[in-house]
Amino acid sequence: MTALQAALWDMDGLLVDTEPIWTVAEEELAERLGGSWDLDLKARIVGTRLELAIPTILDWYGVTPTVAAVTDASAWLLARMVELFAGEVRVLPGVEALLDELASEQVPVALVSSSYRPLVDAVLRRGLAAFGVTVAGDEVQHGKPHPEPYLTACRLLGADPRHCVVLEDSHAGIASGEAAGCAVVAVPSVPGVVVEPAPRRLVAASLETVDVGTLRELVA
Repeated sequence: MTALQAALWDMDGLLVDTEPIWTVAEEELAERLGGSWDLDLKARIVGTRLELAIPTILDWYGVTPTVAAVTDASAWLLARMVELFAGEVRVLPGVEALLDELASEQVPVALVSSSYRPLVDAVLRRGLAAFGVTVAGDEVQHGKPHPEPYLTACRLLGADPRHCVVLEDSHAGIASGEAAGCAVVAVPSVPGVVVEPAPRRLVAASLETVDVGTLRELVA
């Protein structure tokens, strides 16, 4: 059987239940823009970094996404998220058991997030299992759905993307992982995000149903 060389984890909505926290800040931003938050908009931007999400949000509320407007909204949203991440952040079901099993099987793990470094570090301080590599959204030139984030993690781990599995919850992240050549376990967590099974793509309701054997089968 083909060796599983690494498991590459998304963060928001997959590792930790931060999407509701993002929604709090996004609802407040929508109010600042004179509107109310919309779940269809949420589904559209989930998994993308601020440079893609903010212009989409501004357009939605009829605000021209000028450089100044994008910069202002991005800075406000990031600062608000840093404040909110200081509170409790829940690890999602199945995460710790799968991380423990990967560690016992000596399978390298990486964290690959669209969130910027201050938010990634805030989550890592929660004491989750050590990730050999972490890649934040502001540390790559092209964010998800571009393959660069996952290709970067594979390069840093010295792993062949074809022998790695990406764990994701969003269309942007799934597209990123598949474009990099990885197999994917998709665990959608945001209403309106529907993912269908495909070759080398498993859709699961929860990571509680996923183990290392499952990941090995995907890269076989």
